[in-house]
Amino acid sequence: MPVEIIALVVSRLHAFEGRPQDGPRPDPEPVSRSEVEVRAGLGIVGDRYFGQKVHRNAAVTFVDAASLDELARTLGLPEPPDPHLMRRNIVLRGFPIDTLASRPGTPGRRFSIDSGAGAVEFQAYRPANPCAWMDVVLAPGAMKALRGHGGVRTTPLSDGILRLGPATLTLLD
Repeated sequence: MPVEIIALVVSRLHAFEGRPQDGPRPDPEPVSRSEVEVRAGLGIVGDRYFGQKVHRNAAVTFVDAASLDELARTLGLPEPPDPHLMRRNIVLRGFPIDTLASRPGTPGRRFSIDSGAGAVEFQAYRPANPCAWMDVVLAPGAMKALRGHGGVRTTPLSDGILRLGPATLTLLD
């Protein structure tokens, strides 16, 4: 099915450490990318979770841009927040990505994304639940409003390149 990749985020450090009221750690370089390199079983090259065994089943995070649209409506914001602020690696428009996450007793779904350089396969695992940082970086009340819509944590099953713009999402199981 057709989707659009509207944001790609690669961050070498974890900005959401410490207490949310102290604010996020500043990034030494911009996190926004127009293209990312994905490696099977490792994640996105250059990202803080790349090759980290503890994050093997959460190396790449996805979120549906519609979640930010709904957040803006729910909280009465003048426009949806910048999708980079959530720090999910891949922001898609056009598919309810949260539906792919695992639920108790069931595995997550396998899917692929092709943005023109060949399909990259992913295994979805648990939801990427929003945390208190969302109230700081997006808007007060964002954590509660994003419950059930915070995205999904995945592991890449194949190598490839993903780029901003039109793409195709294919469910594999």
